[in-house]
Formats: sequence, C-alpha cells, structure tokens
Amino acid sequence: MGQLTCKAVLFDLDGVLVDSTPCVMRVWRGWALEHGREPEAVIHTAHGRRAIETLRLVAPEMDAEAELREVERRELEDMDGLVVFPGARELLASLPPERWTVVTSGTRALATKRMTVAGLPVPPRMVTADDVTLGKPDPAPFLKAAALLGLPPEDCVVIEDAPSGIRAALAAGMKCIAVPTTYTHAEIAEADVVLDAIAQLTASVEGGVIRLTW
Repeated sequence: MGQLTCKAVLFDLDGVLVDSTPCVMRVWRGWALEHGREPEAVIHTAHGRRAIETLRLVAPEMDAEAELREVERRELEDMDGLVVFPGARELLASLPPERWTVVTSGTRALATKRMTVAGLPVPPRMVTADDVTLGKPDPAPFLKAAALLGLPPEDCVVIEDAPSGIRAALAAGMKCIAVPTTYTHAEIAEADVVLDAIAQLTASVEGGVIRLTW
C-alpha cells in the first residue's frame, strides 16, 4: 500500500477519467489519411497535446487554425464508444467539489461535452486548451489550475496518462500519479507513482487534507 497527501487533485480527462480513445483515433486517423500523413504517427503525437500543437507538429505548412476548426467539429460530433473508466466516478464523488478539477489539452466545449455524455460532474474552474497559450508539457496549465483553486502547486497531486502531462506536472512542482491507459508503464515511468488503473486509487478527507491511497 502507498499513499500521498495533498489539498487538491488535478485530473487529466482523456485517458484518466474517460476512455475517449476510439473517438480520438477515428478523428485523427481520418484527418491524417485525408492529408497524406501516417495515421499512427499523428495519433501518437496527438495524445496528451492540444490539437493546435499537434497540427503545428505534424503539418507545419498548413493553416493550423483552419484545420483546428475542422478537427474540433469532428471531435464534438464523435462520442461513439466513450466510457468512464471503472473507479473514476467513485473517486470524484469522494472528493470535495472545490478540491478537484480537470486540466485537459482539449477545448472547453469538447471537455464539457465528453464529461456530460459520460455522466460526470463538470467542474466550474476547469483548465482547458482555451485557457492557456502553452499546453502540456509546459507547466502552465497545472499552475493555472492550482491558482484557480487558491493553492500553491506543491499542495496539488496530478493524475495523468501521457508523458507530456507527467512532464508538465513535475515541472509545476507537483506530485504525479500515472495510469497506463494510453502509454506503456515504461513510457510513463517518470511519474512519482504508476498504477495499473485508476480503480486502484481511493481518497479520504480529514481536516482539509486529502489522503490518496492505493
């Protein structure tokens, strides 16, 4: 058994709370094939990154803003197969609403729709791709989330599934728990803790302190 204590938990969304992999793969594979890109390389690049940054990396010669609008439209329309990871709903319910939020590389519209479709509560102070100019692996999204919750970074624990998110969390001075839903154990090994699934994680709250146990 292991444990970490903190005052807030910052969750990535896709790959941590919801499994949107089928949706993500369909959208990016379709886009890649239409534009003569290697689908698997594009999908691998897209995981854990803002769509605008993915487009700039895989298609630097294209109008990233125009392509972003099309990718966003397709993502908002494709919710087939979206599911909540076992244990995620229960973990959120065990935390005070003001002590957790979502920090996602998706847009606010996309994050809101995915959480609504999945039947998860949508936090009012979520940090999305719309709220930062630099996305993960830059620490800016997590630092903004801590500030929104009124806490110093060191009082926050991040739950991530992607190397870019793990690097962002560590750079922000936060502890990071990772789950191998999108990447292998080896690819996310730099996190402070690597679990097999988020269902292993439980939370209890006492005296304003959150105790995460696995």
